[in-house]
Amino acid sequence: PLEAFIGIFNVIFFSFSEKLLVLTVATEETDGFLRFMRSADYFNYTVKVLGMGEAWKGGDVGRSIGGGQKVRLLKNAMEALADQEDLVVLSVDSYDLIFAGGPEEILRKFQQANHKVLFAAEGLVWPDKQLADKYPLVRTGKRYLNSGGIIGYAPYINRIVSQWNLHDNDDDQLFYTKIYLDPLQRESLNMTLDHKCQIFQNLNGAVDEVLLKFGTDRVRVRNTAYDSLPVVVHGNGNTKMYLNYLANYVPNAWNYEHGCSHCDDDVVDFSQLKVGEYPNVLVGVFIEQPTPFLPEFFQRLLTLDYPKDKLKLFVHNNEVYHEKHIQRFWEENRNVFNSFKVVGPEENLSQGEARNMAMDLCRQDATCDYYFSIDSDVMLTNRQTLKLLIEQNRKIIGPLVTRHGKLWSNFWGALSLDGYYARSEDYVDIVQRKRVGVWNIPYMAHVYLVKGSALRNELKERNYFVLEKLDPDMALCRNAREMGVFMYITNRHEFGRLISTANYNISHYNNDLWQIFENPVDWKEKYIHSNYTRIFTENYLEQPCPDVFWFPVFSEKACDELVEEMEHYGSWSGGKHQDKRIAGGYETVPTDDIHMKQIGFEKEWLHFIREFISPVTLKVFSGYYTKGYAIMNFVVKYTPERQAYLRPHHDSSTFTINIALNNKGIDFQGGGCRFHRYNCTIESPRKGWSFMHPGRLTHLHEGLPTTGGTRYIAVSFIDP
Repeated sequence: PLEAFIGIFNVIFFSFSEKLLVLTVATEETDGFLRFMRSADYFNYTVKVLGMGEAWKGGDVGRSIGGGQKVRLLKNAMEALADQEDLVVLSVDSYDLIFAGGPEEILRKFQQANHKVLFAAEGLVWPDKQLADKYPLVRTGKRYLNSGGIIGYAPYINRIVSQWNLHDNDDDQLFYTKIYLDPLQRESLNMTLDHKCQIFQNLNGAVDEVLLKFGTDRVRVRNTAYDSLPVVVHGNGNTKMYLNYLANYVPNAWNYEHGCSHCDDDVVDFSQLKVGEYPNVLVGVFIEQPTPFLPEFFQRLLTLDYPKDKLKLFVHNNEVYHEKHIQRFWEENRNVFNSFKVVGPEENLSQGEARNMAMDLCRQDATCDYYFSIDSDVMLTNRQTLKLLIEQNRKIIGPLVTRHGKLWSNFWGALSLDGYYARSEDYVDIVQRKRVGVWNIPYMAHVYLVKGSALRNELKERNYFVLEKLDPDMALCRNAREMGVFMYITNRHEFGRLISTANYNISHYNNDLWQIFENPVDWKEKYIHSNYTRIFTENYLEQPCPDVFWFPVFSEKACDELVEEMEHYGSWSGGKHQDKRIAGGYETVPTDDIHMKQIGFEKEWLHFIREFISPVTLKVFSGYYTKGYAIMNFVVKYTPERQAYLRPHHDSSTFTINIALNNKGIDFQGGGCRFHRYNCTIESPRKGWSFMHPGRLTHLHEGLPTTGGTRYIAVSFIDP
């Protein structure tokens, strides 16, 4: 019985599909057309494309009337089909249209309508509003005709289009409207509109009615006003972006059950390429404002897993402050890349002009396969980023990067009516990678890859980054949308993050030190010891004296930059008892030091204590919860000439940290710390490692003489 049922089903299915012919007009294979064909192939539609390769003379239908060329082509095609009485013809647009269901569903719904010809319907009258009153009244449903979708028996469709005797740039919708509004023709041709969107869903004026309905095998579009599941979804008017959003799911692009079903279609397979066959990439780097961690940015660029002889580097730097960083990178790596071009602030280029210049370098170079644009606030943590983007084989694609711990990212899921940010329903899920795939989106910035062939074809006009009052990225995206070039974001992998450039103060000597609040992840990567986390995972610390704990906390970079900062400030106290910096103005056991407060680093230093010292305290002094507060935070300088040692004393703290900022035996000789009660001496501090010991009561200690060079330590009296 099951085999018999399947056999009957197949007979019905194939008889349906054989009785339905889809006719569409497309003069070129745009991204929209290719998407239309994929949706048609998914449901096994028989599609005949009219006009491919022909010059389009039908006007700019996105902005004004036109489209008559579509009727002429349909008229010519129907002449050969006019006598096929059982053939159902479905005439649809293709650039802005997808199928959500199959041919058998369309035929069933068409037959249920019990008319010979069915036009798509919409709630807005176009192109002649004066004709609105001539439309038949409808109790419920859309009242007005839309010519983007027509279904009917071949002889009847032929009788309609054979009346066409106008020009290619005349309006196709007005032509059909006048025929439909003629009561005699409406009756003789047995025409009606698909008032309740059973077959055709036009999105213009109806976006609020449309939702996605997720099923196990595929996703449908549901019209909530009429509780219908339309089969043909048409992004007419200004709803192209909403159609792009729907098409990220419909018919089978993504669902909860299987995730992304098309992400591995038509990909570039690097495993089949020898290294010498890798595509050539022009990398455009843009430094448009003071940016933290720029040397680290360049280092990540250098460590991309891609042959450097296949990369050409173009750098636009708009900041005098960063010239030293670029100079250093250029001197060390100018021969690493295939070529290396720097355009500096002296060129006085606007951001848009600089981006145009870089894109032109690829556009005009026939060997440039891809253009990779990256802003200096993008920290790529995935060395495979370039390969992963190329693999996806899209004209424009960007990797998802986000601000750490925030929903701020490098793409918008939707646009408001004035062309600015709007949040799509799926934006948060994409950013948080709860939905993983490759997503067609209306706007991206900061980092993206463009095919060189697209620059030389669809995007061949220059000056894409300069448009009205829009910023350069918005201008590029609007131009791409208007050219019908789809832009994608991929979150299939973790790619990296966006650095915050807000509040970046460049008045210090080492400005990144102050970024502990704005960019905590990058701050930690740069300044916290690589073995710090092992304290908690592997008990990676030592106890050289009773209740004295020794552990790694600062990187070499942190030590060096903190010392540089203090020496740049230069006002060392001289180790005098009289000290206006402290309450009472007198220091019993003075050191030659500079306070964190003096260089404006107190707030950042206390945050460092709370984030990185407090967890260690809880581990080694079990049950003690520190407030992470300290009044005395300073860097001490020991030299034989000024102050070589410190006499025995107690610290005014519950516990003290003492971080070694340079190397014994290299930067200084001697030094160390002796704890009297335990007769325990630590003579060999490691750079970046910290002592932690109780302060007031038990741990009387002294600083042993520095006999040569200069010794630096960072000290905090915590919980005084």
